[in-house]
Amino acid sequence: MRIIRGLEQVRPEDRGASTALGNFDGVHLGHQAVIDLARAPDAPLGVITFEPHPREFFAPDAPPFRLMNAAARAHRLEKLGVERLFELRFDAALAALSAEEFARKVLAEALGVKRVVVGADFRFGKGRAGDAETLRRLGDELGFEVRAAGLVRGPAGEEISSTAIRRALLEGRPEDARRMLGHWHRIDGEVRHGDKRGRELGFPTANLSLERLLVPRHGVYAVLVEVLDGPFRGVRQGAASIGVRPTFGVNAPNLEVHLLDFSGDLYGAQISVALVSFIRPEEKFDDVEALIARMREDCAEARRRLAAASAAAS
Repeated sequence: MRIIRGLEQVRPEDRGASTALGNFDGVHLGHQAVIDLARAPDAPLGVITFEPHPREFFAPDAPPFRLMNAAARAHRLEKLGVERLFELRFDAALAALSAEEFARKVLAEALGVKRVVVGADFRFGKGRAGDAETLRRLGDELGFEVRAAGLVRGPAGEEISSTAIRRALLEGRPEDARRMLGHWHRIDGEVRHGDKRGRELGFPTANLSLERLLVPRHGVYAVLVEVLDGPFRGVRQGAASIGVRPTFGVNAPNLEVHLLDFSGDLYGAQISVALVSFIRPEEKFDDVEALIARMREDCAEARRRLAAASAAAS
């Protein structure tokens, strides 16, 4: 997949794509339906999205809400077979474009799209003045086809949305989030140096930043960890803690992952952590011995949960 970050990076071979247009935060089943409708035998499959997310641009001081950073979104889109990812910079200039200007200057002139697919509730242009019907009319005038995908609903008739997925994660329901996403919710990033406390306790951890991301419910999770590069590439089981480590004082929210039956140096590696099952809420322990005993229990429970999830999926 080729990633085009900005209109100035568009090459002649990038033009003429059949594209899905939207924010695609989480790349859930509804987003996947939009992307599937854009698949065509006569053009490369493309996705047009924005960085930062428009909501981040308009409300920079709001609490973090994103399900994915740009790298994680790109990784998921590549797995879906997307060939061109147009990651447009969402800035004051882009925000000021009217619906007509966006369709003409960006979609027709800069990207030269063959086809654009959007969700039924899509809005665009200054003041969110344009909708799917507006885009269809403009496409007729400018020479590209426009299609709108219908809303996707879950097995109980519930609407699938990024908002509903965020609610499930904040309530510690990763299984429900998975049903809407079509995949486990993942937190991706580079393993960074921490305070090495886990190693001292006998449970070395890989630490990931949660900066600018929605922080799921604080607590312990059974996880699957995909190491994306380096000598330890592959998928391994683990137990993870999300929270502020109250036993050791107040800290910024952090993700700490202990890989089961693993020994190796992952510092600097890119990993993807899938939240499979919520085990328990975050706790404060009276002493280190009580914490270590509970961590042993957590690892054993993570093994049981992951075995059950594997059996259910097979």
